[in-house]
Amino acid sequence: MHRRTALKATAAAALATLVAQSAAAQDLDATSQASFDTVMAFMGAMGSGDMDSMAALMADDMVWHNEGDPALPWIGETRGKQEIFKFLGIFSENFQTTLWENTDAFASGDTVAVFGRMNGITTKSGQEIGPFTFALRAKVKEGQVVLWNWFEDSFAVSQAYHGR
Repeated sequence: MHRRTALKATAAAALATLVAQSAAAQDLDATSQASFDTVMAFMGAMGSGDMDSMAALMADDMVWHNEGDPALPWIGETRGKQEIFKFLGIFSENFQTTLWENTDAFASGDTVAVFGRMNGITTKSGQEIGPFTFALRAKVKEGQVVLWNWFEDSFAVSQAYHGR
């Protein structure tokens, strides 16, 4: 399965970072800690390709939103757990992650922010993007992710996708 293979590509970096980030999150209030733990667990499940754990951590009406070049098949807003799994399949067919490193993460109430670096290859052109930064704003409700709002260097990703 393509999406499982692509998601596993980030497992080692994501899981190593999860341990470090969890240790840094000790001073959070209970709601913030629970939100932080949910997002880190979701990220870890995604990185390891554990679709069952991902599904359990996703609200049925979850929203996944990526900004960028609308010519890329994974840009835009996707609503609902089943549609998000379809989206992840499309993403993994088009993008191979070669680097994933969380550098900072924090939570406040139901909101979690994660910042880091990544790199990848777009399968359409076979071109490497080059290291770029990302930011994530996630929201959690009742132990499930309800929003995954992704920000990246969409210009660099688009350039690589189009082979420029």
